[in-house]
Amino acid sequence: MVRSALVVAFAALSLAACGRIAQPASDSPVEAARPAAFAVCASCHDGRAGPPLAGVYGAKAGHRGTFAYSQALRDSGLTWDDATLDKWIANPRALVPGTRMYFAGLPDPAQRQAIVAYLKTLR
Repeated sequence: MVRSALVVAFAALSLAACGRIAQPASDSPVEAARPAAFAVCASCHDGRAGPPLAGVYGAKAGHRGTFAYSQALRDSGLTWDDATLDKWIANPRALVPGTRMYFAGLPDPAQRQAIVAYLKTLR
């Protein structure tokens, strides 16, 4: 009995760590505007695997001094605006060869636009 409870607890914690357990609905207008396609971003950009994305719009690439960005990204000279974010989300490695971003890219332009619009709301 205790062993099965431990297994269930471990499974729940494992799923939560992977972001696969649905989060409770939020009354926040920012959360309400969050596009479904952003879920793939949020799975890493929670501050553990990737840097938090609040304040990224309009910032220089590699702007958080506390995150271990690749040298290629820090040296890119990019500013995260609509066009740059669209290219980045479409194919990070094509925009910045040598980046540590493992995301292969999002081919759907409408989904990319929705993500960029959402990133603008994150402060």
